Amino acid sequence: MFSKQEAQQLKKEFWTAFGKSFPRKWLLYDTKIKDFSFKFNADNKKAEVSLDIEMKDEIFRNAYYEKIWSLEDILQDFIGDFHKDEYFTLDNGKVISKIWIEKHDVSIFNKNSWQEIFEFFWEKMDGFERFYYEYEDFIKDV
Repeated sequence: MFSKQEAQQLKKEFWTAFGKSFPRKWLLYDTKIKDFSFKFNADNKKAEVSLDIEMKDEIFRNAYYEKIWSLEDILQDFIGDFHKDEYFTLDNGKVISKIWIEKHDVSIFNKNSWQEIFEFFWEKMDGFERFYYEYEDFIKDV
């Protein structure tokens, strides 16, 4: 096990190494849609790339989710099999809509799995971004 400080240091090294291994300006929060963002996440069990739709107004959140969901087969062509949850509850209790893809049996705390995570991040986020840019006008038209 790692101390809290050691864990924080490893996380910092991980994200720095990812940025150096795959230098690129990712779309992430720059979708031009408030509370509609792409995210990377990694912990001690898995890595994840997601689209988080976090609008407080449930009507708008559901409308954007339905837009993406109407393109399900196309999205699958870009990123492969994925998970979806229209009412995903975060650890803090906030309900969002979420579409994500996971890679299991990797750990941010195991440097031997970092390259595998980096490649997964690049491949899946690149697919999410290409999908978004291709259908951006349709998605934004809510």
